[in-house]
Amino acid sequence: MKIDRMIGILSILLQQEKVTAPYLAEKFEVSRRTINRDIEALCMAGIPLVTEQGAKGGVSIMEGYKMDKTLLSTSDMQAILAGLRSLDSVSGTNRYLQLMEKLQAGASNLLRGDQHILIDLSSWYRDSLTPKIEQIHDAICSQQKISFVYYAPKGESKREVEPYDLIFQWSSWYLWGWCRARQDFRLFKLNRMAEIQAGESFEKRSVPLPDFSPEHVFPGVYSVKALIHPSFKWRLVEEYGLESFTQQPDGTLLFSAKFTDKTSIICWIASFGDGAELLEPEELRQSMLAFGEGIRRKYAEGK
Repeated sequence: MKIDRMIGILSILLQQEKVTAPYLAEKFEVSRRTINRDIEALCMAGIPLVTEQGAKGGVSIMEGYKMDKTLLSTSDMQAILAGLRSLDSVSGTNRYLQLMEKLQAGASNLLRGDQHILIDLSSWYRDSLTPKIEQIHDAICSQQKISFVYYAPKGESKREVEPYDLIFQWSSWYLWGWCRARQDFRLFKLNRMAEIQAGESFEKRSVPLPDFSPEHVFPGVYSVKALIHPSFKWRLVEEYGLESFTQQPDGTLLFSAKFTDKTSIICWIASFGDGAELLEPEELRQSMLAFGEGIRRKYAEGK
């Protein structure tokens, strides 16, 4: 991918005073024409590169603008490489591993040290997610609209979107794009998308960053209190943290947190079986009772 080569070219230029286009072409297994285009793209992006002709010519970063190599310490570069390595977990290829090998070549002691941070971004749905990520990424790079069927709590719908960013957040992959139906930017969960098709090209808009603050994404509408059996302490710690509960004299755990909607509260409490009792809000205790009665009737009738 072009961005991979550009990162690689910059890394090499930070480590070597001057390199030739044939050297870069061989290094990245592309033509000299492709390298020349990459160099032009880097210049347009604001990186001051100088190209000199002749026997001692080559490509270098303009003197006076060169980054201090100490800005990329061993730990910094290891963090970069850990991030690149994690992308292979969803790419379905070894392209980022190959880029890492090119980045490390000739780097002297810049990259010495261990590599004990392993990141897997693929989730349990790698087989279905990988082709979606590749397809959407291609559409983003080529500025093509995409259409798809989207499955949401309110039902399924056909969407047409201008795709801008793929985002990994809350342990899931999302698409950030302009939704034609809503006439606004929206997040779409990749696992809920099906029948993705690329369409006509579009002109890029000014793209704001999505607001991932908990107050925006999960506004606390309902203040919940519940008694949880101590055998579920691990769940409270994992999902809400140690500060979300206090241990009572009888060993039970008094849990308190804010939830966005009633359905989430009922489903969450029910997931504990008889190991949880909802205390507040009072009106939802009746909803829990109705939920339990509905389950009882369904299984009683089935029997």
